[in-house]
Amino acid sequence: MEHQQNLISPEITFEHPHQSDAEFRKKVRKTTILLSIITVIELGIGLTIYTIHKGPEPLHLLVLMFKGMVCILTLAKAYYIVSVFMHLGDEIRNMIMTIIVPLMLFIWFIAAFLWDGNSYKNLRNDYDKHFQERSAVEKKSGGH
Repeated sequence: MEHQQNLISPEITFEHPHQSDAEFRKKVRKTTILLSIITVIELGIGLTIYTIHKGPEPLHLLVLMFKGMVCILTLAKAYYIVSVFMHLGDEIRNMIMTIIVPLMLFIWFIAAFLWDGNSYKNLRNDYDKHFQERSAVEKKSGGH
């Protein structure tokens, strides 16, 4: 038994500095307020996008910029949720990278498949008119 205890390396163990309950509650309260503010901003942007789409001539660049802002705010919320509520912010760097790098590869994987699928759809529409997309309501031409 004593021989087994000597094999355990002190480098394997990592002790977290423990916060008091008051400090942790303060951190959670601050994060919750921040997440609520970001959510209200996202809802405001969403209503703005909805209003722009209801207009006679929606500005597509403005809508795209608003959607990009929503994506950035959503990533910020995800960071805070994982960092504070899932305690990943308290881990060592190697543990964080073990979780984040595969996630980034998975996001790249999804983006690559969406890009490839869109390319396939566009090529199919260009070269095989049988598969060309049509709107649900066909436009009436002339007096027909």
